[in-house]
Amino acid sequence: MIDGLPEPATLKNAIARARANAPYLKMLMEVQPGLCDLLSAEDLEGALTYCADAGRNAENVRQKLRREKRALALTLAIGDLAGQLSLTDVITRLSDFADRALDEALADIFAQRYPDAVPGGFAIIGLGKHGSQELNYSSDIDPIFIYDPEKIPTRGREEPSDASRRIGQALVDALNARDADGYVFRVDMRLRPSPEVSPVALPVEAAISYYESSALAWEQAAFIRSRFAAGDRMLGEYFLETINPFIWRRSLDYGAIRNIGAVSVQIRDHYASGQKFGPGYDLKRGRGGIREAEFYAQMHQLIYGGRQPELRVPATRDALAALARAGRIEENKANSLASAYQLYRTVEHRLQMVGDQQTHSLPDDRDALGRVARLHGLDGASNLLSLLKPHVETVGLIYDDLIADDDDNQLPNDRQKLAEALENMGVSQTKQFTDAIARWRSGKIVALRSPPAKESFEAVLPQLILSVAGSPDPAKALLRLDSLIDKLPTAINFFRLLEARPGLRDMFIRILSHAPVLADALSRRAELFEGLIDATALDLPPSVERLSAEFARSEAGDDYQILLDRVRARVGERRFALGVQLIEMRHDALDIAAGYARVAEAAIQVLTAATISEFAAKHGHVPDSEILILALGRLGGQELTHASDLDLIFLFTGDHTSESDGDRPLGATQYYNRLTQRIVGALSVATAAGPLYEVDTRLRPSGTQGPLAVTTESFLKYQNNSAWTWEHMALTRARAVYGSE
Repeated sequence: MIDGLPEPATLKNAIARARANAPYLKMLMEVQPGLCDLLSAEDLEGALTYCADAGRNAENVRQKLRREKRALALTLAIGDLAGQLSLTDVITRLSDFADRALDEALADIFAQRYPDAVPGGFAIIGLGKHGSQELNYSSDIDPIFIYDPEKIPTRGREEPSDASRRIGQALVDALNARDADGYVFRVDMRLRPSPEVSPVALPVEAAISYYESSALAWEQAAFIRSRFAAGDRMLGEYFLETINPFIWRRSLDYGAIRNIGAVSVQIRDHYASGQKFGPGYDLKRGRGGIREAEFYAQMHQLIYGGRQPELRVPATRDALAALARAGRIEENKANSLASAYQLYRTVEHRLQMVGDQQTHSLPDDRDALGRVARLHGLDGASNLLSLLKPHVETVGLIYDDLIADDDDNQLPNDRQKLAEALENMGVSQTKQFTDAIARWRSGKIVALRSPPAKESFEAVLPQLILSVAGSPDPAKALLRLDSLIDKLPTAINFFRLLEARPGLRDMFIRILSHAPVLADALSRRAELFEGLIDATALDLPPSVERLSAEFARSEAGDDYQILLDRVRARVGERRFALGVQLIEMRHDALDIAAGYARVAEAAIQVLTAATISEFAAKHGHVPDSEILILALGRLGGQELTHASDLDLIFLFTGDHTSESDGDRPLGATQYYNRLTQRIVGALSVATAAGPLYEVDTRLRPSGTQGPLAVTTESFLKYQNNSAWTWEHMALTRARAVYGSE
């Protein structure tokens, strides 16, 4: 064996093990002698071709799909046992067949119920292992059915809701029902919203509304593995694209992530009998099992996937690899989890091959466990347990670290007891702290009115008070914390983040103590702090070119205003991180100043390009002409600070008597002066995220008395004939930050 997985062997050897240890596979061989002959002849490719034709002479689609599934089940099992088909081969072929079965069954239902209608308006979203294309050997599928009331066919007086319900029920029956040929797939509809009361199929807009407003944390995690599976592709992809922000939230919800961790603890408690490793161990739900490897990947995807699309990978092993590549989890942990997961899933398949049962537990009976071991190619039960045990222990320890709960007691509500508790914590200014805490608890703070907000705040309050009290200037830090809490629009995620990350909590207090500008930025955009989760946030910014690409990255459908807001937000995040780097003394102050300058230059380039594009849509371009932006002062010298203005001069090339070529043409001088006003506005107009930069254009020719933009020729003439000495001195730090070479 290689890493516990079967080495390539003959199909005959696999058939012999299957006959001896797996009654279900033995039955499949007996009812499909032609297929068994191909496998006995070592013709795996021929057997796979046979599977596709197994339903050729079937009387109907239902029989066709059952015969194809039966053939596929035997072929994949023998190929797997022989080590000639990898786990990826098996789960991908099963998942692809599930898609095809859904499509064919749905088409058959449409053909029978609505023979004259155009099929459409009904889509199937795959979730769980079907969604991630990792179906078990004896897995159920977990679909969600959605329909478009405007497109779904109806007959007679049938309402779209009735049509969708009948189609959905018929589809479940087509795959789920057992007959002489078996079944296709067990179908579990419980992952749809409110399954106990909701219809089997949901109107698409109602489903979207649910996921945008009412979905639970586990549903967000479930949709990591969602994809369009069958039916109306346009409808399915519209649904998934629309709810994408629900799945991949740019703003982290630490409560949701904590809830997912709590779910795994509940699973451990609920399935207590299967937690202890040995005979009877639950390979799926036990400590250190399949579910914990999956949850480990999903929790990290929820944390980082909103900001990093490359982490939005549905399959567990692929997700672990992507997280490791991105530096989000340690490579050795990713490798350990992936190796364990592959072995678990392979052994799980052996368990299910025995009797086609959806089981995940090792048999309690030693003889039955021995049969599973021999089916896998091992000598007996002890060998199988020895193979699994180190992986179970490793996964359990890795996951224990992830969900470890730091359970600090909350501070008392009684004022006298609170003062005593604060004294015991080493707080010297107990009255100021007691007054502040009482005010925060009064119900008058907007961000702390909801029960979840209060809960998240109280959970972190003891550590927060300790950090404030231990700061260089506790009184000043307390005042700034009080001011920030007053201004926060919402507090839940912010305080949950501080609770989850003690290092960030201490950093937050240092910001309050030393950087009122950064504290003010946090009060407007608490999510700025989330960017610091990534350790690379405290690295110096990359080159101007890479920053420009980062700032300019847009999404389909972005208009100019959305683009401006997105760029401003990203620039704000970079500037905030640089401010924190300065407080934390991560780099030399001059290097940080140069970083501020690179961020500003990239912002100028991206916002100028976007503004030119928007402006040209109305006014066109001035032929043989372009705008040129010079940076002076601290930006020109690449020594920018957080509070520095941008000293800019705007020039343009070409003939000033020319006219633009758009639908609403302007003379060149008017064109570039209006364009300059727009660019300055893009850089400086305050938004909900706060101001970006103050732009100072007073170093232009004739200062405030002159036009905002002049020709390069006029600029040179002014410098040669009219400029003051201090203006020449200012030019010693000038450099171009926008314009062609």
